Order: sequence, then C-alpha cells, then structure tokens
Amino acid sequence: MSNKSLTIKETFVIGLMLFALFFGAGNLIFPPALGQLSGDHMWTAIIGFLITGVGLPLLGVIAIGLSGSDIQSLAGRVHPLFGFFFPFVLYLAIGPIFAIPRTATVTFEIGVIPYLPESSSGDGWILFLFTLVFFAVTYWLSLNPTKLVDTIGKLLTPVLLIVLALITVKMLVTPLGTFESPTKEYENGAFFKGFLEGYLTMDTLAALVFGIVVINAVKDKGVTDRSQIAKICLNSGLIAAGGLVLVYVSLAYLGATSVSKIGYLDNGGAILSESVHYLFGTFGNAVLGTAILFACLTTSIGLVSSCGNYFSKIFPSLSYKTITFIICLFSMTVANAGLTKLISFSVPVLVALYPLAIVLIALSFFHSYFKGANEVYLGSLLFTFVISVADGLKAGGLLPAGLDAWMKGNVPLFEYGIGFIVPAAVGGLLGYIYSSFRTASASPDSQRK
Repeated sequence: MSNKSLTIKETFVIGLMLFALFFGAGNLIFPPALGQLSGDHMWTAIIGFLITGVGLPLLGVIAIGLSGSDIQSLAGRVHPLFGFFFPFVLYLAIGPIFAIPRTATVTFEIGVIPYLPESSSGDGWILFLFTLVFFAVTYWLSLNPTKLVDTIGKLLTPVLLIVLALITVKMLVTPLGTFESPTKEYENGAFFKGFLEGYLTMDTLAALVFGIVVINAVKDKGVTDRSQIAKICLNSGLIAAGGLVLVYVSLAYLGATSVSKIGYLDNGGAILSESVHYLFGTFGNAVLGTAILFACLTTSIGLVSSCGNYFSKIFPSLSYKTITFIICLFSMTVANAGLTKLISFSVPVLVALYPLAIVLIALSFFHSYFKGANEVYLGSLLFTFVISVADGLKAGGLLPAGLDAWMKGNVPLFEYGIGFIVPAAVGGLLGYIYSSFRTASASPDSQRK
C-alpha cells in the first residue's frame, strides 16, 4: 500500500475539478431567491443554506473516500435492497426527474425570456420548441461523446466565474438597493428554512453518485492509501467549498438587495436575469445567457450520459441509445412544466430523500466505531425514513393537520423540517444494542454456557 501524497498544485487541480462538478448553472438560481425572500434575515438563512448546499456535499465526497467504494456499496451496508433502490432513486433525481429538465428551464429563463416580448414570454409553445431543440442536441451529443464537449465544459466554468465576479463587483460599487423585511416564511426560523432550501442544489445527492470520480482521479495519481485518499478529498473539497461559498453568498446578497428595483419574482432565474439587466443592460444578459446556455448544455449531456450508462446496466435488454432517448424525451416533457413548477414539484421529493442521504453520510464516519454493524444502519435509516416521508408530505401540503400537530408535539425539531435527527440517533442506538447482544450470544463463551 502506497503512502504517496499529492503536491499542493495537484490537490488544487482536483479541487477545481470538484468545484466544476458541483457548480452547475442551475445552482445559480436558488441563492437569489433565498436572498429576496429572507431580506434582512439573509445572513442567518444563508448559513443554513451553506450547510446543506456546501458542507454536506463536501462530507459526501469524504464519505465515499473513506469507504473506498461507490454509492451502491455504501448504501448496501444498510441492506441489499436499499443498496439497489437508493442509488436508483438518486439517479432519477439528479437525472430525468429534476436535474436534467432544470438545465433546459434555467437556460430558457435566463437566456431566452429576456429577449421575448412580454405578450409572448408565457406562451407554452415557445418553451416547447426550445426544449425540443435543447434535448435533441443533448441526445445527439450524448451518443457521440467528444472532447469538444469536455473542453467547452472546462472553459465555461472560469467564464461563468468571471461573469459572476463582474456582477458582484458592480453590485457592490452600485448597489441595487437595501435589504427589505423578510417574507412570512423567513420571519421565524430563517436558519432552518435556508437549511431546507440547500436541498434544492441536489449537490449532496450528486456527491454520493459522482464522488467516485474524485476518488479515481486521486488514485490515477498513484495514491492508494485510504487515509491519504480521504485527506486529499478533504483538502480538495475545502477548495471547492470555498469557491461555492463565495458564489452563493454573492448571489444571495444580490437577491436581498434587488427587491426595490425589480420587485419580487417567481424564481431565482428571473431574479438573476432582471438584476443583471438592471446592472449591465442587454449586453449583460447576452453574456450571461450565452455562458449559461453552453454550461447547462454540457451539464445536460454529462448527466444524460451518466444516467444512460447506469440505467443501461440496470436494464440490459435496452441499449444505451434507447435509454438516452427515453431520458431526453422524459426530461423534455418535465421541463415543459416550467422552472417555477419544476422547483415546486421537486421540493417534497428532495425533503423526503435528503435525510436518508444525510444519515447515510453521518453513519459512514462512525462505521469503525460500531464495527459496521448492519443493524445500526438499518435501525437508523428505518427511523429516518418514517420521519422523512412525513416531512415530504408536509412540504407537499399532503400531511393531515392532526398528524402534523401530533408530530410537532412529539418529534423534536419536526416543525423546522429536521425532525429526523433524534429518531435517526435512537434507531441507530437500538440497532447497536441489538447487534451487541447478537454478537455476545454468538460468541464461543456464551455458547459453552
């Protein structure tokens, strides 16, 4: 086993690669919306957002690094069925149900709507034509992966960062306005609301799926020692996290100061587009829109290719070509709901899914302490699942009022959307006690007694 490590430069390069993996154009739309709605509670809300939008993805990559395996193996610690279904659901979420359609709707919101007459901007046929072309190109390039797509993706991350840096400087030199009062949902518990908003980035889910990409990049450099891999993941992750924090805080500040000039808008894409138009005019929209178009297109191609490879293994009777066509067709259909509806639809699912990912990541850090006992994973995730389903139903407005009131009175932190924490700990503890008794009863000494 090699104890080789990496130079600072090599670690920095991997950190930039990790930043590029997490930094999708779709992530640009959530901080401005949070800023607008939280107003002068923005700083409290953004801290919660950064925990789930930056901190948890970082921990997810480290968890994969510590385990030395992929998400299937990590989830398989709970149960073989969980090891199959959890990654399956993750790929659906970061694929055709939410993330892939979002690449098209964000592009349309920022790169197309600003140039449409107000009378036609809401016409569904324009969105349909755009998504038809967008996913036709995605499908074609997903079947013919070329270095051109990879090169464009690598070039556009710095371009987007430069554009965002210019927006930030202009925003600080000539502010849009001042912080407004928070909306009702952010008046109390702004931290917890921001915490839940961070789910929308889906980066924690992506970290579990794509963390193996970072691990392989480290191994390609000749590092094989697991502790060294985890250390490099941490150091490179901190580099990526630093970049994400700067981007998110800047965009949240932009949203928080924009209300007096552009008013309250339906989604972060519209907020960003209108703010850029106010600061830079039509030219600013053109530069931002073009960069986001190509960034979202390369993201879409990458996600379709990854999901195509995964699902073609799950369904070997279907070819990769057929799978990618189905993914693109389904994604186009979902995208035509529009960005605002797509975000609203994704919230209940992500609220139900995220606690499972959070607990799985947390347990991976304590794996050696409870000797990887299956019962600990199973007990903790089972209790988490019960609460997370209730959270998802509540987020979708489907939880009965009586049950909601009962859970608020009996489940700690449930009213803030993080009621899974105590049950997860209790379930893990019960699992640990059970596994200890099982181990003791199976020992040779106990059998002789």
